[in-house]
Amino acid sequence: LVVYRPWTKTTEVRPLKPNTDPINFTQVYVCVISLVTVGLWCANTALQRYTGEMGIVAILPLVAFFGFGVLNKDDFNGFLWNVVMLAMGGSALGEAVKSSGLLLSIAEGIKEVVDGLDLWIVTVIFCACVLVCTTFVSHTVGAMVILPIVQSVGEAMPGNTHPKLLVMASALMCSGAMGLPVSGFPNMNAVALEDSTGQTYVSTKDFLAVGMPCSVMAYGVIVTVGYALMLLIGF
Repeated sequence: LVVYRPWTKTTEVRPLKPNTDPINFTQVYVCVISLVTVGLWCANTALQRYTGEMGIVAILPLVAFFGFGVLNKDDFNGFLWNVVMLAMGGSALGEAVKSSGLLLSIAEGIKEVVDGLDLWIVTVIFCACVLVCTTFVSHTVGAMVILPIVQSVGEAMPGNTHPKLLVMASALMCSGAMGLPVSGFPNMNAVALEDSTGQTYVSTKDFLAVGMPCSVMAYGVIVTVGYALMLLIGF
């Protein structure tokens, strides 16, 4: 609101046409499958021995929607496969860092740097590193590479360790980085939207003007209010 000040340019807000059509079976079917999928994801820890990894659960809506005609091949071909490949590339990168031993080497190096520092200082350092990294790469790639390092360092800290707190703060910070179009999938989708004349609604300049300040504010909230709340609930 501060940057764009829509009240200075918008002369009329046209009301949306209300949908008076009755709810049909397809809509109910989509809602049920979506709720079941999300429920299985939320209960994955308890049901993992029966359902497997969360990625296997994600096959359910694919089968339910494509197998019963809710979606067709045109919908399949219209998927943003570049986004899908980016996510899978991040998975491969994270697994390569772990299996090659690079993860352990990085964790040992960071452990020496933060050795003896207060937990809050370590949290501030990690969140700052995560903010910088995930601004230039997607949240998924950043989380897959950085969070295992955070966990390793948290478990290796002397005394009363808090790896859960460090991982949670870093995960929140991954989502808080929003300063560039490449910072996350929502940003990528937003910068790809065009109007009827082919002009994009937002550009890199918009992300710098709005996303950067919001990222810094999110960082401040996580290392202060978020840190206090996580200690309060025993992380």
